[in-house]
Amino acid sequence: MASLEHPGSPGWTGHINQCTPRTRQEVLPSGPDHPCPGPEGHLETEDSPSSNSSMTTRELQEHWQKEKSRWKHVKLLFEIASARIEERRVCKFVMYQIVVIQTGSFDSDKAVLERRYSDFERLQKALLKRFGPELEDVAFPRKRLTGNLSAETISERRLELRDYLRLLYAVRAVRRSREFVDFLTRPELREAFGCLRAGQYARALDVLGRVLPLQEKLTAHCPTASVPALCATLVCLRDLERPAEAFAVGERALQRLWARESHRYYAPLLDAMVRLAYALGKDFASLQNRLDDCQLRRPTHRGFTLKELTVREYLP
Repeated sequence: MASLEHPGSPGWTGHINQCTPRTRQEVLPSGPDHPCPGPEGHLETEDSPSSNSSMTTRELQEHWQKEKSRWKHVKLLFEIASARIEERRVCKFVMYQIVVIQTGSFDSDKAVLERRYSDFERLQKALLKRFGPELEDVAFPRKRLTGNLSAETISERRLELRDYLRLLYAVRAVRRSREFVDFLTRPELREAFGCLRAGQYARALDVLGRVLPLQEKLTAHCPTASVPALCATLVCLRDLERPAEAFAVGERALQRLWARESHRYYAPLLDAMVRLAYALGKDFASLQNRLDDCQLRRPTHRGFTLKELTVREYLP
């Protein structure tokens, strides 16, 4: 076991960069969508304990019992609260304001986002391609050649789109699909990660603060899906010199990566947490021990830092 030198000291060996799951070339996301879907296209990959986990059978059983109680199905309600006409140089179109709230309790993190009819239309085409017969009872508002901007049409379409989203959400396979989750979160996530790449950390934090709660609700069955956004939040807070808040967010991310040492964010996140813990005067020995254990079981070449990894997410 390596000595517990503090980050930045002459003896600091940077174990994290030696135990990342992949090399620099291999760690890059495999495609524009993240995380990768499972065999059914659901957001369920990288969400089980690693095959090389050091947990005993009993510990694994206890882990799954805790997982089942912690990540309960979240019931969401969709409303189209309002609509507005947006004018561009060559066209006009309607932007519909979608409000998503969690039912059964007071929701202080209701999500508010805007989408236009063409966004809904793309979603419908993608879902039909994948699910076909499962959407037989889901009515999609028909396209109109004229009168799209009339108050009557907009009012009718608001109700139709609301019902459309509710019907989609009622289909388990659909609400867990990448297409549905991306429709509700991807534009905002791309904006947030774009701001992160540009060094606009305050703006990135603002957008992440609005989209992350919704992403977590939509992917409650797959806790690791929100890890990239949580790590991006950590990076922004850290670079804005708000280490205590960054550490708290990092703890949330680590909770989602428990017993998932092979996840590509596991090692870079631990490295960042060790450094934050040292800067805050916290005991970082347990975090360092996890890194040492990772190094012993998965020795590889130097990998990305947490910031280097997050800026590669949601590229245009």
